[in-house]
Amino acid sequence: MIRVLIADDNPVIRGGLSGLLDLRDDVSVVGEAGNGKEAVAKVRDLRPDVTLMDVRMPIMDGIEATSQVAEQTAVLMLTYAEDVEIVGRAIQAGARAYIVHGRFTPDELGDAIREVHAGGTHVSPTVAPALFELVRTGATTGGPGSADGLTEREIDVVNLIAQGRSNAEIAEALFVSEKTVKNHINRAYAKLGVSNRAEAIAKWLGTSGHHR
Repeated sequence: MIRVLIADDNPVIRGGLSGLLDLRDDVSVVGEAGNGKEAVAKVRDLRPDVTLMDVRMPIMDGIEATSQVAEQTAVLMLTYAEDVEIVGRAIQAGARAYIVHGRFTPDELGDAIREVHAGGTHVSPTVAPALFELVRTGATTGGPGSADGLTEREIDVVNLIAQGRSNAEIAEALFVSEKTVKNHINRAYAKLGVSNRAEAIAKWLGTSGHHR
């Protein structure tokens, strides 16, 4: 059973999400929070596997809250915000997924929760253009998102990771085996100086430090 915390300042949205997730056999809603500060406290108290986190909340916003709890729970940003800077800041803070309200079905939300619980990443298709823009801008400015000695194929792999693709999807897109993809990922991580997908995306998108 995947234990989920819902953090959103709108009680109607919290209730709607809770109702949707209660219908799933593999998900249990263990708590709710109405602002970022409360979300941080609830994560530390309830230890949820996955936290659905809104971006814009009072007292403490969802991005700051994510930076404080990303080591303790898999954060899935669930918000109306789609602009480039916010997407980048959320990923840099440690979010493993970014989903836009009104752009997903209950099944897609369930799939995203399972993916991040398993250590993967997920983004709404509508957010992909923002990710591409961050990659493009980072690569052309020579900042943290520059090539860092990566081979052309490693760059392809990291770009696909930044789009939220799983290893299997990357393998299919590049017509190689999953084992080959894992090898490319390991070499890319070493060159980027990172140890996981969230860190790799943040480094590659060139968003480090922009939110502080």
